[in-house]
Amino acid sequence: MFQNGKYSHGHKVAKLESALAAYTGARFVVGVNSGTDALVLLLRAAGLRQGDEVVVPAFSFVASASSVVLAGGRPVFADIEPDGYGIDPASVAEVAGDRTRFVMPVHLFSQLADIDRVLDVAWRLGLTVVEDSAEAIGMRHRGTHAGLLGAGGVLSFFPTKTLGAIGDAGAVLTNDPRIADVVGALRHHGRFGRTIDNFPGISTETGLPGMNSKMDDIQAAVLLAKLTRLDADIARRARLAAHYTESLTGLPGVLKLPAARPGGVFYVYVIEAEARDDLAAHLSAQGVQTEVYYPVPLHLQPCFRDLGHRSGDFPNAEAACRHTIALPLHPDMSATDVEKVCGSVRDFYRGRS
Repeated sequence: MFQNGKYSHGHKVAKLESALAAYTGARFVVGVNSGTDALVLLLRAAGLRQGDEVVVPAFSFVASASSVVLAGGRPVFADIEPDGYGIDPASVAEVAGDRTRFVMPVHLFSQLADIDRVLDVAWRLGLTVVEDSAEAIGMRHRGTHAGLLGAGGVLSFFPTKTLGAIGDAGAVLTNDPRIADVVGALRHHGRFGRTIDNFPGISTETGLPGMNSKMDDIQAAVLLAKLTRLDADIARRARLAAHYTESLTGLPGVLKLPAARPGGVFYVYVIEAEARDDLAAHLSAQGVQTEVYYPVPLHLQPCFRDLGHRSGDFPNAEAACRHTIALPLHPDMSATDVEKVCGSVRDFYRGRS
């Protein structure tokens, strides 16, 4: 790779795309620069037109909504399920309007969204389903990998992900050859003017407008090496998560433990806790790093202020933002490490009683 001077969009990327296709069962995998770019390109390739509305959950990483804006659309927020973190299909039906053309379920943390109900609502309303499956490598619904349950999905290979690179990288998954072809063109400046007839919003005279979203070969090489042990890492994560659950079940102050749907994968171990911020400070003082996903719901983010939402509009999403905290979880942890974390959590709540 270094000897031949091909540092991006080369043979390693092509080899990774083939390996990911074999792992996920996707007909097409297109490597790109990041999970965010993957969402933008997927939306454009799936036919998003300027001003089209896309229903997204109010509880997610900002890219779930910002990608819609970057692709030329308008995000419309929906609440999440009261007993989980996936988009609430009933809320989707409530907020969808005449200009709504897409719905984007997000598979978060350790479980898939309720995809059967999402697909049912989408079918009834005539919406295209695009999945934000950025966290969902290895997650499957009745044997079908996340990202392949609608028009297409994405993967993020951010370093902390279940399959992580040493920098940014992402991919689009789809079984639709047209979507794959368009994404493949858009990631590389429209392949220098190549046109695709009848593609919405694309002029066959001026060519296909693209962007620079090529994957670096060094990231592909790292991901190829780590892919060989992905299933072992997923199994290790599951064992560590089971240890967490066993140690924290019934502990006063812990409001909710994760309960993954069948086919889920523990990317992170997220609990809901009383006095969440104080708990995080206590754990930090004990040398235990945590993460809050997400402190502010999307509908209350300043960049979406013009959509006119107020506190209380999506109560389940707002409650999750107040209480969720991710405890350390990675394959290199030991059972002793998990018990240290749990012991620190117990000490915190014992000190408050």
